Amino acid sequence: MSHYLLSVMEPAGPLPDPEFLEPIMKAVGDVDQAMKDAGIWVYAGGLHDPSTATVLRAKDGDVIPTDGPFVEAREHLGGFTIIDADDLDAALDWGGRLAVATGLPIEVRPFRY
Repeated sequence: MSHYLLSVMEPAGPLPDPEFLEPIMKAVGDVDQAMKDAGIWVYAGGLHDPSTATVLRAKDGDVIPTDGPFVEAREHLGGFTIIDADDLDAALDWGGRLAVATGLPIEVRPFRY
C-alpha cells in the first residue's frame, strides 16, 4: 500500500451559498465514508482561504514570515484527503469519485518515501 494525496482545487473567490454547498458536502461525506469502509482513508480536511496563509522563508539564519499568497491564482488548494491505496490506479479511482462528488478538479499525487 502507498499513500496518496487527493487535492481539491477550488476556484478563487467567495464560497458559494450554503444551499449550493450542502448537497456537495453530503456527496463528499459519502465518498469519505466509502473510503473508510474500504480501509484506505487516512485523513481529510478543508482549508481556509489562501489569504489566511503565512509563508515562512529562511534567510541568513532567520525566518521571515509573509502574510498571504504571493501570486494571484484562479484556483487554490481548498482541501485534501490522504489515502493508503494499493496502487496509482486505485488512487485515481478514488480521486475520480471525489471529482464527481465535488464537481472540482482533484489532483492525485503519491508521497515520496
